[in-house]
Parts: sequence; structure tokens; C-alpha cells
Amino acid sequence: MSQYPQSQSYLDEEDNDYPSPGPRKSRITMWVILSLLGVMIIGTGSVALYIWNGLRPTASGDVKRIEVKNGMSPFMIAESLEDEGIIRSAFLFKYYLKLKDEGTHFQAGSYDMAPGMKLDAVIAKLNAGETVKAETIKFTIPEGFTVKQIADELNEKGIASQVETMKLVDADRKWEDVDAILQIPATKSELHRLEGYLFPETYEVKKGSTAEDVVHRMLSEMDRKLDSIPELDETLAARGITLHQLLTVASLVEREVVVDEERGLVAGVIYNRLKQDMPLQIDATVQYLLDKQKERLMEKDLDVDSPYNTYKTKGLPPGPIASPSLKSIQAALSPETTDYVYYVTKKDGSHTHLFAKTYKQHLRNIELSNETAKQ
Repeated sequence: MSQYPQSQSYLDEEDNDYPSPGPRKSRITMWVILSLLGVMIIGTGSVALYIWNGLRPTASGDVKRIEVKNGMSPFMIAESLEDEGIIRSAFLFKYYLKLKDEGTHFQAGSYDMAPGMKLDAVIAKLNAGETVKAETIKFTIPEGFTVKQIADELNEKGIASQVETMKLVDADRKWEDVDAILQIPATKSELHRLEGYLFPETYEVKKGSTAEDVVHRMLSEMDRKLDSIPELDETLAARGITLHQLLTVASLVEREVVVDEERGLVAGVIYNRLKQDMPLQIDATVQYLLDKQKERLMEKDLDVDSPYNTYKTKGLPPGPIASPSLKSIQAALSPETTDYVYYVTKKDGSHTHLFAKTYKQHLRNIELSNETAKQ
């Protein structure tokens, strides 16, 4: 028999008062896991809903003008799109572009986009550069115009101020990506620095362009035309003249000649006179000094003291006297080889000339010209 039977019985009774902890703890753990799963499911669903909502098209609306400027990052473009209501979320659009490996080929310009466009359609439009064509203005600079006439024409058409244009053509400055003007001598003896360097052409510029924009466009066109002439530098070197001198001769040809077939002949006369150290005696250089063109120069006009007066000063004038055409530039570069040193305009309305090798022949041609005028 046990020595402590009652105490052993007491302990057994106490043990029977506490239930087993296993089932209750399992239920708690299950609820915790289910709660966490629920939170995760709700969170994932919320994120998915946020992404879905942020990437779906916006509500349809009126077309908006979106400006994409040079240097704008894809995220900056996305913010503009969100501001105008084209997309819902610039933040999500940025990551959508990364996912699609897009955004690096977006092109600058003005775009018309409407709310309600799909994201892929927006991306395709920016990649293709489907920009809105800017409103433009067309104007024509006739061949042989002086810079003053050009400035007056721009002013009359409401394109650029005459005063601003003249300030630009007289300014001693460099122009970005323009090479031809680098050949202008540093003597500053030209009446107008950019005379002869504004190419005569029909232009189309954006509405609202400044005088500087327009002048730069015409200077660039001269560069482009000169670049189109094969072996220009080699031919200039062979003739022993500079580009500035070439444009000067071309401008004289432009002002003296109407009929294309005579451009090379007149250019040849100019070079022949220079070679023989004869004054060029070209009326157009004197006309250049006048405020208004005259049908006939007077004796006092020919007596004006100026390096542009080729009746008193030998050699070429300091620079071009007008904007030469490409035909005149090519004629000055490759003149016709003759012995002519004189020419006179026919007075029969044909705008052609009579050419002579000697002064005696020249006098005879003057008589012939006057005779045709009487008929």
C-alpha cells in the first residue's frame, strides 16, 4: 500500500481540471492565416484595380493640343498628357513605357490628341511624329533684290520689321550653322554686311517667326545652294578668287542681265576688264548707292565718291550689290571665254546686249542700239 494515497489522488484530480491546448491553438493559427490571406488578397486586388483603372482610357472629350519640346523626358511628356486628361496616371504610364520598351523615340512637335485614346495609340502617335502642321506664311524674294528691298518686302507682308531686318543684315555677328558669311572680309567696307548672302527664293516659314528666324533661313539657303555646286572650292582656287568675290561678280551679272543665255558672256566681260585693269563701269553699282533706281544715270551720279562707283574706282566693289540667283553664281564661277570687254543694251525691248572687243566696235553697237530704238 502507498504511503501517500490521498495526496496522489489529489494531484490526479487537479490534472483532470485543465483541458488539452491543441485544438484551441490550431483554431487561432488558422484565423490568423486566413486574416493575413484576406488582407493580401484585398491588397493585391486593390493594387490590381489601381493599375487597371490608371491604365484604362480616360473619358472621351474635346481634342487637346499637346506640346512636346526638344529635350523633354518621357516622364515629362507623361505629366503633360495627364494634365490635359489624355491619360489617367503619368506615374503608371512611365512604367508602362518601360514595360513596352517605349519612349526613347518620341518626336518633338505639337500634337492633337483626344481624351479616350488607348495608351498604345498615344505611344504610336508620338513615335510616328504625327504632329500638327504649324500655320505658315509664304513669301518670295525676287532674284536681284537688295537687302533693303528684302527688308521692305518682309515689312510689307507683315512678316518681319524693316528696322529689325536691317539691324540684322548690318550686324557683325556669327550665325549658327552658316558658313558662307565666314568669307566676308573683315574690312567692313561693305554698305550692308549681308548683302548678297540672302538667297532669293520662295520661302515658307512658321507664322510668328522673328526677323532673326527669317534672316537665318535665307542665309542657310545660300549655304545649301552653294553646297550643291560641284567642286566649288577647287574652282574658286583655280580662278584665284574668294567666295565673297564670286558672289560680288554674280550680283553684278544678276543686275545687268535679263536673258539667261547672256549671263556667262557678261561674267566673261567683267573678268576681262579686271584682267586688263579697266574700270568695270557698271551702272548697277552706281544705282546701288541711290535711294531709288533711275532709268538713266546722270553725269553727277557717275561722279559720286564711293568704292561702289565702278566708273571712278577700278576693281570689284567691296561686296555684292544684290542677291544673285544660282544661275548668276554659276555664270560667275564658269564664265564664257571671249575677248569681249564692252557691251551695250539693245533698245528694241529684247533686254539683250551687243558685245564688242574694241571701243570702236562698241561705239558702232551704241549706234545700232539707238537705231533699233527709233524703229
